[in-house]
Amino acid sequence: MSAQAAAVRPDWLKWSASHMCGVTMNDSVEGRAVAHVMERNPEVTVTYFPAIIRIDGRKKLEFDLDEISDVLGRELSPYDFQIEMSTHYGRMVLLDDRVLVFADPEDAAPYLVEGELIKPGRGR
Repeated sequence: MSAQAAAVRPDWLKWSASHMCGVTMNDSVEGRAVAHVMERNPEVTVTYFPAIIRIDGRKKLEFDLDEISDVLGRELSPYDFQIEMSTHYGRMVLLDDRVLVFADPEDAAPYLVEGELIKPGRGR
């Protein structure tokens, strides 16, 4: 890129880490239960659109599937969560009872060893 082109680059095009992560849920019974639980956290922003629900957070989002299941009235597995999620940004880690989304790959690294998912502190 030429120096002249770099000089006219708008601010929104500058490269920098936002340290944000998030998911987009379908606007469904399950998606609304997830949003309801996440709205309790003041560090999380939940935005409702006509067909989707955006859930954004700084550094890390932690979805407690047991708490969401209680609100929903039935079990929500990590795989059901993915079915209701249309997209995400950040590094996602699926555990038995939680879904974690990290903004920074270094924060997700303890959950991954040689491409395998591990539970922290438990080894392989």
